[in-house]
Amino acid sequence: MGSFLQSIIGGANQGLLWALLALGVFITFRILDFADLTAEGSFALGGCMTVSLISSGIEPVISTFLAFLAGMVAGLTTGVLTTKLKIAPILAGILTMIALYSINIRIMGGASNIGLVRTNTIITYFENFFHISRMRATTMLSVLIVGIIIALMYWFFGTEKGSAIRATGNNEKMCRALGINTDNTKILALMISNGLIALSGAMIAQQQSFGDVGMGTGAIVIGLASVIIGETFMSQKFPFWLKLSFIALGSVIYRVLIIIVITTDILSADDMKLLTAVLIIIALALPKIKTAFIGNNSKKRNQQQKALLSADGENGNAED
Repeated sequence: MGSFLQSIIGGANQGLLWALLALGVFITFRILDFADLTAEGSFALGGCMTVSLISSGIEPVISTFLAFLAGMVAGLTTGVLTTKLKIAPILAGILTMIALYSINIRIMGGASNIGLVRTNTIITYFENFFHISRMRATTMLSVLIVGIIIALMYWFFGTEKGSAIRATGNNEKMCRALGINTDNTKILALMISNGLIALSGAMIAQQQSFGDVGMGTGAIVIGLASVIIGETFMSQKFPFWLKLSFIALGSVIYRVLIIIVITTDILSADDMKLLTAVLIIIALALPKIKTAFIGNNSKKRNQQQKALLSADGENGNAED
């Protein structure tokens, strides 16, 4: 039981670090309404750059920040391809993702992976400073980073620039009519999104003590699954900061579900993509099922009310 609980906590910790990816995906797919597939390349870029710089003797905090900036450059590339060169958003993201695979190998010095065994990371800094276990250090650090990112996103999307990005996602033509440069808002949103995704890759690489050029495989699906799971608990009446928090919660729920399935031998590790697809389908279908259920209940109530009214009318006529 103790090992199972530790696995759950470990999954929740990973979910919080993956939440940075989910928040990045949320910006493009939900706020901007932009189908960006750069995520897989940006995630691996963040991990590869971080482990490469740390293994070269660069401070982990500086390495992580540089990985974030590299992710922003990747988002800038996709943004320029789609806004200035008029390449379709999906194709622009795929092109950047493909290019990043070769770039990541070069960043790693030709190696497919680099380990960080007995090397200081941001997590080991927390371990040594607070004299706590690695798991507790990961929990503290991930909660702190996700909390800061949510606060910064809440502030930014309330500013003029952030509001312009949200407006562009809602109605691009109207924004242009109002004089907003929608090309710039798209590029900025893509830069922030991919910066967060690269930051997630950087933190995951430090948490698992290695970086790999293929670590971004399936990242976009994981991000979408986290967003969709988080949205099932949302309401349109929720404030923006609470919506962001539910996206992070969706990431945690997703990782915990994966851990439960693996540790209880319900499915093998080879079935994870199938499980992810099923979870996304269920999460997408829930609003439809909920609407249909509420609609059926409303129809039944209306029919019952009509039956009662007609019965009252017949009784009144009989008394007359």
